[in-house]
Amino acid sequence: MSANTMNVNNAIDNAKFTKSHLSIMLWCLILILFDGYDLAINGVALPLLMKDWGLTTVQAGMLASTALAGMMFGAMLFGTLADKIGRKKVIMICVFLFSGFTFAGGFASNPTEFGALRFLAGLGIGGVLPNLVALTSEYAPKKLRSTLVTTMFSGYAMGGIMAALFGSWFTPSFGWPIMFFIAGFPLLLLPFAWKFLPESVTFLVKVKRHEEARQILKKISPEQPLSTDTKLELSEVTVPGGTTVKALYQQGRGIGTALFWLCFFMCLLTLYALGSWLPKLMMAAGYSMGSSLMFLLAMNIGAVIGTVGGGILADRFHLKPVIISLCLAGAVALSLLGFNSPQPVLYFLVAVAGASAIGSQILLYSYVAQYYPLSVRSTGIGWASAVGRTGAIVGPILIGILLSKEFPHQVNFMAVGIPVVIAAVAVFFIRKSETDVEEIQAEALSKKALKAQRSLG
Repeated sequence: MSANTMNVNNAIDNAKFTKSHLSIMLWCLILILFDGYDLAINGVALPLLMKDWGLTTVQAGMLASTALAGMMFGAMLFGTLADKIGRKKVIMICVFLFSGFTFAGGFASNPTEFGALRFLAGLGIGGVLPNLVALTSEYAPKKLRSTLVTTMFSGYAMGGIMAALFGSWFTPSFGWPIMFFIAGFPLLLLPFAWKFLPESVTFLVKVKRHEEARQILKKISPEQPLSTDTKLELSEVTVPGGTTVKALYQQGRGIGTALFWLCFFMCLLTLYALGSWLPKLMMAAGYSMGSSLMFLLAMNIGAVIGTVGGGILADRFHLKPVIISLCLAGAVALSLLGFNSPQPVLYFLVAVAGASAIGSQILLYSYVAQYYPLSVRSTGIGWASAVGRTGAIVGPILIGILLSKEFPHQVNFMAVGIPVVIAAVAVFFIRKSETDVEEIQAEALSKKALKAQRSLG
């Protein structure tokens, strides 16, 4: 490689952590915080909507799933679109959609209006997730990648904490609409996010916007020699099929892709079943609305700890064993929730369940982001997320049906725990493709050659 050539991906992988990395992570965290808030307000609003509009548990479960259906289509559409027009534009569009239509949902006067607005908001919610993950993953130094992605993604759980606290503070005086009005706040942040959030540097190089890419690289990797004459190149794998879903099944990634889709389906089923129905499940077990919202708070506090801690452990021991451990711990905790225990023990079990349901899902996003080449990364994350959204749609409806059957609440909690066991088994069988193994071997040989060259110098 000539002195005037820079491999962009290697430069980012080996960069030291800078203020620019911190800025990217924090902006993504702020945006995803309101994404998590949007998930958690279902759990706060559903019991109140059932009372105001006279809904059955099945009807309420289907109403909660309208946003999730929108999220499925949003993940498919915007994940693929970002690989074509850039992540930054798609993130801005998605934030406008989910924030604007969630805000409008506070004015809904009947279930039909509410469901339509939640579907439209869901398009943005589902589309922004894969792109925030892909952008953070792309800019993170390799040795900190899992830690930074999961720390950013902890904003999802922080949004749940915010929803639980706001629900207990504001809904007694202002009713359920106030929760939706608060969701309009990101609209005010859009001009600032547009200014401070960078475009994908890989995308800029691919579309020949080299000067913009150089300006970003100077901030991300200031220790690298970079001038206007420096030629920028990418080390990504060229994937047959471009940015289509077919590309995800090329180069020995077919089985891995199918297993990731199964994992996302099962984890999102559990995550959205808990997010939408945990307060109602705890009320069915004999707790008041106020204390049930505190269980929602405990779940999201556990999720923050599980997510950040899981990311740190993943950078040390790899993502796979950490995800499997979280899933199995969550299944045990959910099973134990159905039995009478002292309240502190119940809060602990709910926190473990939150760490499992949300933490494992967030680590899965990081895992899938590392599994695919850059050229199809948003497509891979988007389609895994989109398939997972079918599980998210099924989850609230399934719990609504279970509650309508009036089974013992032990059965309800055990039913929510079964999918994460299936997810753990699926993660166990995910293997790197032959192309990835060859890349790892080539990278190791390259490092040895570089070391030998330095020793000779």
